[in-house]
Amino acid sequence: MSAATSHNACIEGYRHEAFFYAGPQQFMDGALPFIRTAIAAGEPIFVVLDAAKIEQLRRELGEDRRHVLSADMVEVGANPARIIPAWEDFLAKHAAPGRRLWGIGEPIWAARTAAQLAECQRHEALLNVVFSDPDFSLLCPYDTLSLAPEVIAQARRNHPLLREGESLGISVDYPGAELLALPFDEPLPEPSGYGEVVLDFDAGTLRDVRALVGTHSARAGLSDGRAADLLLAVNEVATNSLLHGGGRGTMRIWCESDVLVCEVRDEGCIEDPLAGRRRPAPGSVGGRGLWLANQLCELVQVRTFSSGSAVRLHMHLPADV
Repeated sequence: MSAATSHNACIEGYRHEAFFYAGPQQFMDGALPFIRTAIAAGEPIFVVLDAAKIEQLRRELGEDRRHVLSADMVEVGANPARIIPAWEDFLAKHAAPGRRLWGIGEPIWAARTAAQLAECQRHEALLNVVFSDPDFSLLCPYDTLSLAPEVIAQARRNHPLLREGESLGISVDYPGAELLALPFDEPLPEPSGYGEVVLDFDAGTLRDVRALVGTHSARAGLSDGRAADLLLAVNEVATNSLLHGGGRGTMRIWCESDVLVCEVRDEGCIEDPLAGRRRPAPGSVGGRGLWLANQLCELVQVRTFSSGSAVRLHMHLPADV
């Protein structure tokens, strides 16, 4: 990292910082000055953390807490693909000429599953792509006591700036937004659960895809509402395969721990790195399938390989199943 700077240094443009802390006190020691800088400047700040951290910050801020907008990351980021739209809504509502916007977001914590962690890390990388221009300072905390060393190492690659204690410097591991915007080709793990079924489909057999999803949803114990959500999401993704993936695809469905997983693969290429992570513009044609899937499912994983693309949909099962 470079030489230390302060929160009060001259700031221009977008700043995306990883903030490394070891335990609750270090978190407060780093987060509170960041928040107070925004408050002192009379500029909006949006804090998206777990409920316990938000409550602790509110107590420390006293009357100043009225200047801080907040949301529970456990709810906002249950599906990490829904976090960027929350930041975009904040910017759209509060942006003004000459005004800097501020945010704290902690999407990664130790209890995340491996699949959730992969999508959180992709989210952190894409924050450099979607917010390249606005006057926006975004602080992303990482608890070095509870997170694995490889998670911290990835944070250094996904953030151009690193904050440790009072030191703020440039990350030598950050590759640049252009490289992070390339198609995401991290391999998806093979199914480790049970009951896997594979079905090839085309336009004439799309109904068979829907029937298979309905059968497995009922067998897995999904409620009628959740089964309908999954069916709609799979139908949207499979229809994309017919329209953009060579007119055919392959679906796999299986149960894994407490999740029902559906995967659709085809020969197409998903070139937009933000597909499914940005709200479609009013009146736009197309681009709604992955967005809808992310609103309906607990997790959506999108990958593009030299051989085609894969979309994996996760739906949590009831606790008593």
